[in-house]
Amino acid sequence: MNDKLKLHDLKKKIKLWGKDIGFNAIGIADTDLGKQKKNYHAWLKNDFYGEMGFLEKHKELKFYPKQLFQGTETIISCRLDYLPMQENMLQALRKKKQAYISRYALGRDYHKVLKKKLKQLCQKIETEVNDPTLKMRIFTDSAPVLEVEIANKSGLGWRGKHTLLLNRKHGSWFFLGEIYISLNLPVDTPASAHCGSCSACIDICPTKAIIAPYKLDARRCISYLTIEHKSSIPLEFRKAIGNRIYGCDDCQIICPWNKYSQITKEQDFHVRNNLHQLSLEECFKMSEEEFKQLFAGSAIYRIGHERWLRNVAVALGNIPKSKTILELLKSRVTLSSTMVKEHILWAIEQHK
Repeated sequence: MNDKLKLHDLKKKIKLWGKDIGFNAIGIADTDLGKQKKNYHAWLKNDFYGEMGFLEKHKELKFYPKQLFQGTETIISCRLDYLPMQENMLQALRKKKQAYISRYALGRDYHKVLKKKLKQLCQKIETEVNDPTLKMRIFTDSAPVLEVEIANKSGLGWRGKHTLLLNRKHGSWFFLGEIYISLNLPVDTPASAHCGSCSACIDICPTKAIIAPYKLDARRCISYLTIEHKSSIPLEFRKAIGNRIYGCDDCQIICPWNKYSQITKEQDFHVRNNLHQLSLEECFKMSEEEFKQLFAGSAIYRIGHERWLRNVAVALGNIPKSKTILELLKSRVTLSSTMVKEHILWAIEQHK
């Protein structure tokens, strides 16, 4: 497959196969990812990664795809839209007694969906190339991969000031997946940036986690605090969390480019089990077994019942004072772990 015409033809086929499989866009990038290395190391030096030690552990490997997967010549970047429905999300955040779950987690776990589609695309490529020396490896947010930088280089979008990838015609409600491949495919033109002077994402962030354009302090981010953070949620952020019990979408909700976002055609990302209408009360009453049953196959499952209760307790402390909620909180104090108990006691104080 060294013939340039054949590689150009294969690239076209890969993009067509990707669409047939269900991806919304495919781009090809080279492996030169050193541009962001200085900024990334400075970000790590400031401890902005919080408890996500794996980011520090693999701080060098990210920038060298050929070391991560020997034989890599180019990278196939794949976009898969996930917006599950049309709604007024700001209005949903104002319903203080209702749980707000980040919209990417309302359906099936994206890791599983992306992995399946990436495997299908690899099978298509293998059949077409028919070369035993061909090497490919897929990634779905599961290894030291600079997916936003790769997607930018492959023309799928640019890094917004909130650090997520943005596309002029499709906003940011999408996932990214990658295939590292040993073929020297023709690469696409990198996307140019179009945030301009807009600072909407920075201004709306409840905890001021976007400390400067393109710079996120994960330790302040509600998505980090409710998902990745395993210990007690710092007091200074609890009020700002509001009714967000899993993730936060504010910076995407407010982004002007998201007016172009389309509802996903991927059925697996449509709302399951009415997760967009859960009340905080029913979330808090949930037993561990009920939690496991409800969130089987969901990204939410991995935070576990304890952190779920921690998050919900904080949200219950943020709703208007209520004797009913006060009694509900008290009913779980002695049944909870030390960490959950601490958050329940804080919530109780908010209702006195």
